Amino acid sequence: MSKLEQVENSSISPGGAQACSIRRQPWDSFTNLDRKPRGGETIVLPPLWGFFSNLSRAKSKSAAITILLTLSLIVPAPTLGARGSNPSDSSVAAPAIRVAPPAPVIDPDERRTELAARRARVAEKIGSNGVMVLFSGEPRVYANDVYYEFRQENNLYYLTNLRQRGATLVMMPGNTQMREILFLPRRNPSFETWTGHMYSPEEAASISGINEIYEAREFEPFMSALRNRQAYRPKDGALLLSTPPQARSAGLVTPPVPKAAQPAEAAASATPANPASRGAAPNLATTNATSSQTSGQSSVPSSGSNASTPSTGYESLFAAAQRNEASLFLLIPPGEGESREYKQEQRFAAQWKQDAKGFALHNGLPIFAELRMRKSPLELRLLQHAIDITTEGFGRAMAVVNRAQWEYEVEAEIDYTFKRRNADNWGYPSIVGCGPNATTLHYETSQGRVAQGDLLLMDVGAEYDHYTADVTRTYPVNGKFTAAQTDIYQIVLAAQEAGMRASRPGAKLSDVHNAALEVVKDGLLRLGLITDRNSRQYALWFMHGTSHHLGMNVHDVNVAGAKLEPGMVYTIEPGIYIREDALDNLAKTPENERLIAAIRPAFEKYKNIGVRIEDDVVITGDGYRNLSAALPRTIPDIEAFMARAARELTASHTRPQQDQADPLLIKERVEDGRQWLQLEQQAHEAMLWRSSFFRSSSKERGVGHVFVGDAGKFFRRGHTH
Repeated sequence: MSKLEQVENSSISPGGAQACSIRRQPWDSFTNLDRKPRGGETIVLPPLWGFFSNLSRAKSKSAAITILLTLSLIVPAPTLGARGSNPSDSSVAAPAIRVAPPAPVIDPDERRTELAARRARVAEKIGSNGVMVLFSGEPRVYANDVYYEFRQENNLYYLTNLRQRGATLVMMPGNTQMREILFLPRRNPSFETWTGHMYSPEEAASISGINEIYEAREFEPFMSALRNRQAYRPKDGALLLSTPPQARSAGLVTPPVPKAAQPAEAAASATPANPASRGAAPNLATTNATSSQTSGQSSVPSSGSNASTPSTGYESLFAAAQRNEASLFLLIPPGEGESREYKQEQRFAAQWKQDAKGFALHNGLPIFAELRMRKSPLELRLLQHAIDITTEGFGRAMAVVNRAQWEYEVEAEIDYTFKRRNADNWGYPSIVGCGPNATTLHYETSQGRVAQGDLLLMDVGAEYDHYTADVTRTYPVNGKFTAAQTDIYQIVLAAQEAGMRASRPGAKLSDVHNAALEVVKDGLLRLGLITDRNSRQYALWFMHGTSHHLGMNVHDVNVAGAKLEPGMVYTIEPGIYIREDALDNLAKTPENERLIAAIRPAFEKYKNIGVRIEDDVVITGDGYRNLSAALPRTIPDIEAFMARAARELTASHTRPQQDQADPLLIKERVEDGRQWLQLEQQAHEAMLWRSSFFRSSSKERGVGHVFVGDAGKFFRRGHTH
């Protein structure tokens, strides 16, 4: 048999069949190299002719193998010139589907410092004569006795980072001794058995940086005392954690009194409230006598008191209340109707108005609207991760859409990615609409057919650590835009780019919208879908605003008309929706009849096409940065992406399970989530060379062959092993 034998190879790579040459050596009888290769690689093994000519005369195969094993452990592997062996080879493109990078790691000290800075800014807005109360989010009923998954109220989370239900924060900037008090449910093993871990006082203090923590039951008597301008201090049994005034500057914390050392009545009162009533507004009708008997309440000294009376810290606040100049800030939306989110605040405010004197009620929401508009670097890291998870979900959905039959199949790829990457949830119900359903702005049922030749509109956003993404792409099911779809898509894309050019410090969101709108009007007029660009005819096909702020809410809080500043994050999302019933719903007037007759031909050409393109941008010092730029937007990029992504996902779905565990094919994600960690070349080749002598037979391992080169690149080219 000749030393060089060409073996035909039937490759499974997308490139089709390829030839693979194997240089056979005298030791082939001891190995499994004579089986058919599958990867399209040239396999070259070191000759060592003299050694192996002697080895071939060995009387025992087992003795020969022993010699080979010994030699392989002491002789360094030679450098092999195999194709694709250069780890820095840039000819292999990064995967089309961009895997989300690892979640940002936030240093606890960094987070506590930021939380303290946020509370300081809120305290400045409240003023020394003000008090702010922030309640935990209320449980929301899904059906009967089943609740939705708990999500903390945004503003309480913004100041504390605590997810504990039943928690309440009270801020008193004018109190010289206790400016922040956290009321926390006491841990209860019975509750934790059913609903999971509850924060200990030490955990809550470590997370939030707030070191004055009372039991949640103390909130009601505390507010009753405040209403009557009396200082309040709970007994030790209800004082879960405290930092004495003299120790605060040194960072010392007083540990809570152990339950065994508490008085019997204090230990008995330590049982937390019924979870079903945690969201109820406290009852302020508690009498002063009752409060005085059950707590450490004391009256504020009068003006004639002895000067040596110890200060309670409340003197300035109570003096302001005496003058009717004190303020209580609650999250109470304006208007008389019942709030969807702040019902307990409204109930508390109504009761406070009846019982309290000297404290004027104020809405605290505008304070947070102003502060939360500007995102810190820490917030931007969290928001970017939510966008990265969303981007990966888009990639997977765009890869499978050509094989899907129903919209919910495409949405399932989004849900899978969100869970796989540990997102909290979606920031809003996903919108996945194909064909006519793409013309419904907030279509959420995902029950329609996915038809070849139609466009599919996806508007989705992952939420991570309370920050949500909001991204939209519209793409063809079969991977290719038609001429009519291209006409509409190019107008929307040009409008979005105009909105981006208008994004800069000092501009307003109305400027962004107007820039996009002008492009849309010109495009609709050019296509014959309107007859007058100076009228509101465009609203037939583009009926929403272009931008909204983004953050802890998908439509985040903001100050109307505010100028854009660095750190502000918002969306740019123009769209055109040619609804099939749009002309039928117009009022029957002579003017509308003339309009319908004029635009009917264009309407018939473009009806049932819906296109929206949405990206999330942040204002920088000299312009903007697109946080979702990793997702393709242009028609050539989308078509190329869909073709590559479909091949990638097909390869990953069809790869045998045994190959996924092969150590030669292990992939590791690096920081940017777009490249695979490549094996060190010398060690990799040495492993292949040494292990090649002891490969088991194809009957034991299944099909396969030894290859030389970078395993990661071999894997990415679509080969299986």
